[in-house]
Amino acid sequence: MKKIIWLSAAVLLAVNLLHAGEEDKAKCPMHEQHMSEKAAHKDASRANGHAEHGAKVDSRHDTLGMSHSASTHSFRLFDDGGAIELRAKRADDGQTVQGIRHHLKDIAGQFSNRDFSTPGFVHGYPPDGVDRMKELGAAISYRYEELPEGGRIMISTSSSEAREAIHAFLKFQIIEHRTADSGQVEKNTGK
Repeated sequence: MKKIIWLSAAVLLAVNLLHAGEEDKAKCPMHEQHMSEKAAHKDASRANGHAEHGAKVDSRHDTLGMSHSASTHSFRLFDDGGAIELRAKRADDGQTVQGIRHHLKDIAGQFSNRDFSTPGFVHGYPPDGVDRMKELGAAISYRYEELPEGGRIMISTSSSEAREAIHAFLKFQIIEHRTADSGQVEKNTGK
């Protein structure tokens, strides 16, 4: 009998707390501000530049056909989009150069099909900007280009919304890969 009384009291207390929470929201003079701050925080970057997370990113990246330690990443923001550039640290490292080229050709094809699963795998969660890049995919082009010691993906658009998403994506990459890139927008001169 005591168990039933205690259980009944616990249920009543839980129901009252739930309803009290709804009433408190309605009475809170700053409820709208709290909700807008919560919404703004939702859009904050998930990028994590901590060494422990970076080691995991590097390790997952190494499964894609080239060693992270044998290559350098560069993420450049352009006035019409940006670029992902990978280069072998040693020009005579043919295996890494070929691995980079194969990887970037695959990624350019995936991105063109609005498939961002590879960066999601590498980072452990979807990078910033990806959802908008998927939505605005028809307004974005991805072009693979060979470089002497690797390759690059040129990402371009004429849409300001798509450009914002591309820049968010590239800034995320700069932080997660711990590059020395500035994250500043450059004029695209084609180089």
